[in-house]
Amino acid sequence: MAKQYETVIGLEVHVELATRTKIFCSCSTEFGGAPNAHTCPVCTGMPGALPVLNRQVVEYAMAIGLAVNCTITRESKFDRKNYFYPDNPQNYQISQLYLPIARDGYVEIETGGGRKRIRIHEMHMEEDAGKLIHDEWDDVSLVDYNRSGVPLVEIVSEPDMRSAEEVIAYLETLRTIIQYLGASDCKLQEGSMRVDVNLSVREAGTDKPGTRTEMKNLNSFKAIARAIEAERRRQIELLEEGRQVMQETRRWDDNKETSYAMRSKEDARDYRYFPDPDLVPVMIDEEWLERVKADQPELRSEKLVRYKEEFDIPLSDAEMITSSKRMADIFEETAVLCGNPKKAANWLMVETMRLLKEHGMEPGDIAFSPANLAKLIRLADAGTINSSVAKNVFEKVFAEDIDPEQYVEEMGLRTVSDEGALRRVISRVIEDTPQAVSDYRGGKEKALGALVGRTMKAMEGKADPALVGKILKEML
Repeated sequence: MAKQYETVIGLEVHVELATRTKIFCSCSTEFGGAPNAHTCPVCTGMPGALPVLNRQVVEYAMAIGLAVNCTITRESKFDRKNYFYPDNPQNYQISQLYLPIARDGYVEIETGGGRKRIRIHEMHMEEDAGKLIHDEWDDVSLVDYNRSGVPLVEIVSEPDMRSAEEVIAYLETLRTIIQYLGASDCKLQEGSMRVDVNLSVREAGTDKPGTRTEMKNLNSFKAIARAIEAERRRQIELLEEGRQVMQETRRWDDNKETSYAMRSKEDARDYRYFPDPDLVPVMIDEEWLERVKADQPELRSEKLVRYKEEFDIPLSDAEMITSSKRMADIFEETAVLCGNPKKAANWLMVETMRLLKEHGMEPGDIAFSPANLAKLIRLADAGTINSSVAKNVFEKVFAEDIDPEQYVEEMGLRTVSDEGALRRVISRVIEDTPQAVSDYRGGKEKALGALVGRTMKAMEGKADPALVGKILKEML
């Protein structure tokens, strides 16, 4: 009988915090910019430059720690993690090993296997390194230090996950919590959320840990899922052949759907950590902690409960809307302004999601205002415009956030409800379409749809299809 294997996965998640300035200096954290434009003596590691801690970094870290049920360390310290690499200008990284800002938390995830608690070992603050750019044409490597000193928190889970599905559920839960806090936009494609996967396999039914590898260069949830499956297969094949799994760091190539070894896996002792002599301990008193707790926003889990009670929308609708804070904020304001939560939810879940997909956008990129969506809903509800026109107008609202009331008037899009005018147009349609008229009178109900379509085209879409159908039936 073939051996059965269990996959054991733990994650290290690096999250770039949404501060305007870096962790230890006043340089901008803005994404992009000319190489090395957002730099100073501190973030480029010049001799004699001293770091000064950004208070907002600590507050964001505390907020995330509280939201993932961690214990906040009242006296945390910074340490130097020593290693030599071109993108690391000081030859050490300021991080936290001995007294991290938060410990012993958890998040609840939901998968096909039910609910599960994923434990968080610890979370620490640290600075980001620069970025190496490899120019294959000139066969050189260039360094951009704009990212050097950008504030990060690293969230280290316990090895509680057993599948790619659980990993993605954990990451989606974590991302949603952090986005609701406003602590980061968590865009994997821009590097503001980066994931390292620690994975091992062992024989099912045993507690003996396998040898783990760490995988880097994972910049999408799909890449993470593919990398987990590929590494799981690779390790099982090695064990089946009687060979050893080496403890190492591997780089994932998503185009080739394969990984390759980068270096042997380091332990903490290899980095020769020691307390940073330039930074004082971070002392968090009761008053500061209570203020951060009081400032915590309503998180997704709380919104789900409230939406059911306050808006009486189905759980499936609420889950889709609250998956993005931006979407949830737009929904709540639109629902109040138009007085119709169900309609507000439908416009977001159907037309908004369709346009986001078409334009390759995320819900966080939505630019239209709740006020203009509410106006559009009221126009459609009042019958001022029909559903077809409403969808066309919404595309303009989505793209340019135009005022739909003003646009409808300027473009003459109001629904024509003058029965006399409709009857004159319908008479012409009946006269010009004898075959469809004959088919309908011969019992073919579908022919009526063709006649309604011809009428709507003649009316440039500015008619109520139900009223057109009613008059057609009378006249036929």
